[in-house]
Amino acid sequence: MDPQRLDGAVVTAQQYLTVYGLRLAAALAIFIVGKFAAKILSRVLDQSMTRTNVEPTLATFVKNLVYCALLVFITVAALAQLGLQTASFVALVGAAGLAIGLALQGSLSNFASGVLIVVFHPFRIGDQIEAAGTKGIVTEIQIFHTVLKLADTRKQVVPNSVVMAGPITVGVPKPPAEERSGT
Repeated sequence: MDPQRLDGAVVTAQQYLTVYGLRLAAALAIFIVGKFAAKILSRVLDQSMTRTNVEPTLATFVKNLVYCALLVFITVAALAQLGLQTASFVALVGAAGLAIGLALQGSLSNFASGVLIVVFHPFRIGDQIEAAGTKGIVTEIQIFHTVLKLADTRKQVVPNSVVMAGPITVGVPKPPAEERSGT
């Protein structure tokens, strides 16, 4: 092998390693610092929601959603730093989000209704309600469903989208002593 060609190949390899090594180091720095910042931001968001008495289930969901969205953004930024075309990656993420949204349409409807119940409090735990053709006392309000205790002591789990789809009649139940005395 020709020593001049070998020297030229070594120089070319060093140039490529210098250029792409710096890009790789910058991409790793973007990813590591970005992930650290995403953790801090999601933690601060969670603490502020906890201080303002946001429902814990909703606070956890929002924290995780923000963290995942930031990670996607950070990953795209790191890939762009490497010199990769990110337009197709962004389109792929968008298409995947649309497909997941369509697949989970019912669950997302229940989630959105659960958020409305948690935020606007049309009823609270312990209230007697009539909703979705069911009358009972609210024992749990979850992010996807509401649990009612029926008159015969059975429990019924009602999806939140069904609860919010129609009228809700709310009344505070009378204590047992008042019911017996007829007042």
